[in-house]
Amino acid sequence: MQKIIYPKTERIDVTEEHFGRTVVDSYRWLENDAPDDRAVSAWIEAQNALTQKHLEALPGRDHFRKRMTELLDYDRYTVPRKRGDRYFFNFIKGNENQPSLYVRDGVFGESRVLIDPNTWSPDGADALTDWSVSDDARYVAFGVQEGGTDWRTIKVLNVESGKELADSLDGARFTRLAWAPDGSGFFYSRMPRPAQGSGRGAVVANHAVYFHKLGKQQADDRLIYATPDRPDLLHGADRVSGGRYLTISSTPGTNESTLTVIDLQARNWTPKTVVPDMESSWYVLGNHGTELLLATTLGAERARIVSLDMAAAKPEPKEIIPEAADGAVLDAAVIAGDTLLVSYQIDVKTEIRRFTLDGKPDGTVDLPGVGTARFLEGDAREAFFVFTSYDAPIAIYHYDIASKKVTPWAEPKVPIDLESLHVDQRFYRSKDGTEVPLFLIRRKDITAAAPTLLYGYGGFGLSQIPIYNPIQLAWVEQGGVLAVANIRGGGEYGRAWHRAGQLENKQNSFDDFIAAAEFLKRTGITSPDGLAIQGESNGGLLVAAVTNQRPDLFDVALPGVAVTDMLRYEQFTGGGLWKGEFGSPAEEKHFRNLITYSPYHTIRKGTDYPAILAPTADADDRVVPAHTFKYIAALQATDLGPKPRLMRVETRAGHGAGMPIDKVIAQHADMWAFAAYWTGLKTTLPK
Repeated sequence: MQKIIYPKTERIDVTEEHFGRTVVDSYRWLENDAPDDRAVSAWIEAQNALTQKHLEALPGRDHFRKRMTELLDYDRYTVPRKRGDRYFFNFIKGNENQPSLYVRDGVFGESRVLIDPNTWSPDGADALTDWSVSDDARYVAFGVQEGGTDWRTIKVLNVESGKELADSLDGARFTRLAWAPDGSGFFYSRMPRPAQGSGRGAVVANHAVYFHKLGKQQADDRLIYATPDRPDLLHGADRVSGGRYLTISSTPGTNESTLTVIDLQARNWTPKTVVPDMESSWYVLGNHGTELLLATTLGAERARIVSLDMAAAKPEPKEIIPEAADGAVLDAAVIAGDTLLVSYQIDVKTEIRRFTLDGKPDGTVDLPGVGTARFLEGDAREAFFVFTSYDAPIAIYHYDIASKKVTPWAEPKVPIDLESLHVDQRFYRSKDGTEVPLFLIRRKDITAAAPTLLYGYGGFGLSQIPIYNPIQLAWVEQGGVLAVANIRGGGEYGRAWHRAGQLENKQNSFDDFIAAAEFLKRTGITSPDGLAIQGESNGGLLVAAVTNQRPDLFDVALPGVAVTDMLRYEQFTGGGLWKGEFGSPAEEKHFRNLITYSPYHTIRKGTDYPAILAPTADADDRVVPAHTFKYIAALQATDLGPKPRLMRVETRAGHGAGMPIDKVIAQHADMWAFAAYWTGLKTTLPK
C-alpha cells in the first residue's frame, strides 16, 4: 500500500501551567463546532476523504459489509412488559434500521405495531428510545432521538386508536419515564437547552424531575425534584409497575446515589430523602405494602437485598437476602408475586435463584445454557427473562411462577451455523498477579494461531457479559479469534473490581488489557503480527492509552468514540459526570495521575505504532468528536512509522445509541476490513 500523505493540520499552540507543569495544546482549535467553524469543517472533510480512499482499497470491505447484512437479517425481540392483559415489546424485523414498538393481546396472541420509527427520517437516523406504558395500558409515553443526540423529545400515543396526542415535551435528557398510578400523566427528567449554536459542547447541569399532566402545556409541568445547590447531579425518577412509590436516584455520574422517595398515595407529593449520602448504590425492586425492597451495595461489595419501611419516621435498612457467601455478584432482581427472582454473576456467567419475600431460598431457575440471563418484570403468575451468550442469540422465555416451567416466547432463527463456534473461558494473570477472566470465541476448526480481535472496556463498574453480537461473529466466521477481557474497572466481581480500576487505580485496567494481549501471543492463540484491539467510549480511552504504553504489542488499534484528552474532558457535555471515575484534572493529585496516561498527551515520538482507525460521530454529545480530532492530529504530526493513523466520522450519529443498522454495518465493515488487512486475516464470503 502506498505511503499516506496526511492533510495539513495547522498548529496553534496554547500553553498552560498546571501545578508547576507546562502543557502545550497544539490543536485546541479543533474543539470548535464544525458547523460554525469553516476551518474545522474543511479539516474533517479532508480527513474523511483520505480515510475513505484508504478503506476503498481494502480487499475485505465488501465481504464484511455483505456478510454483516446477512448475519443481521433475523427477527429480534425484547422482553415484554405486561400492562393489564397487554404485552408491549420492541421488535426489529430483519435488517430494519430501528426497533419498533409492538403490542400483543394475551401472552401468545397476535401482535400489532404501535410505533415505527423507520418512517421518521430518510436515513433511518431518528430513533425510538425510552418508552413507558400506563398501568391501564391506555397510553404510551415515548422518547424520540434525532440523529444520535442525547436530547429527547417526549410524545404520547393512545394505544387503542394508535394516534398521537398533542403532548410534546422538549429538553428531556438522561431521562426515565414513569406514569402516575392513575394514568393522568408521567414523570420525566429534563434540563435547560443551551443557546443555539453552542449545544454540542455545553456541560450537563441543572437536571430536574417534572410531572407532565396529559393535555397540558409543557410550561405548566410541575417541578417535582431538583438540587439547585448541586447543579452537577443527575436525577432519575422511576416507579415499578403497580407500585405505590416514585423513587428518585441522584448521582454525580457514579454508581453511587442518594435516594428520595415520594408516596404517590399522599395528597401532597412530598419528597422524602431516605438515603442522603452517596456512598452506596440503590436499585429499587418494588414495594410490598409500605415496605420498599431494594438491592444495595451498602455493607455488601457484591450487593444484597434489604427493605425500608416507609411508614417509619426514619427508615432503616432491614436485610432480606444477605450478600452471597459463594462470591456471586447480585446483578439484578424482580418481584414476582410472593417470589424474588435474583440474577447472580459467577465468573461472568449467570445463575438465577428464587427466594421468598422474607429471604428464604426457594430453588433456582432452569436456564437454556451457560451465558447471560435476566428477569426484567414479573407478577404473581408469570415473568419473562432474556437469555443470550456469545454463541446464543438473544431469546425471550416465559416463566410460570407456580410450576417453574420455562417456555420459549421468542427464539430467533439466525443465518449462521452456531454449532461451528466454540466459546472458551480462560483466566490469566495481570502485572500485579491478579487473575482476570478472558472469553475466546472462534470456529471449532481454528486450532492454530490466528488474527485476533481483543475487546475491552474496564470502567464505570460496567460488566462485559456474554452477549450475542452478529457484528463480532462476522470476524470469527472469517477464521479470526474474538477475545473479550473482563478487566478491572468493570463490575464483574463487584465494587472492589470496579474500584481497582478507578481513579488512581486506572493503570490496573491498562495493565490487565496489556496482560491479556501478552497472554494471547504467549499461548499461541494470536498470530505473531495479528493482534487488533478495540473498545468504545471508556474502552476507546483504554485502547488509545495502551497503544501509547505498548505500541510494540499491538498491530491494529480501533479506539471508538474515545475519551483522549484527559485534561479537558470535563469541559464538555457530560464530561463532568465522569469525575468520580477518572478524577478531576483541576485537582493536583488527579492531574498528576491523568497526565500519565492521557492519550493525547502521551504519544511516543520515534516509535513504530500500529495501524490506527478511530471512529467518531458528528452528533456525539456524550464524548464530543473533538477528542478524536485532536488525538488524530497529534498522531499524524508525530513520527510513528509507516502504518496509517486515520479517523472515520459518521454523520447524523452520536455515541452509539440509536444508530441505524445500515450505518452500524458500514462502520464495522470498515473497521474489520482495516483490522483484517493489517493483521493478515484473509476474507472470503461463506458459500
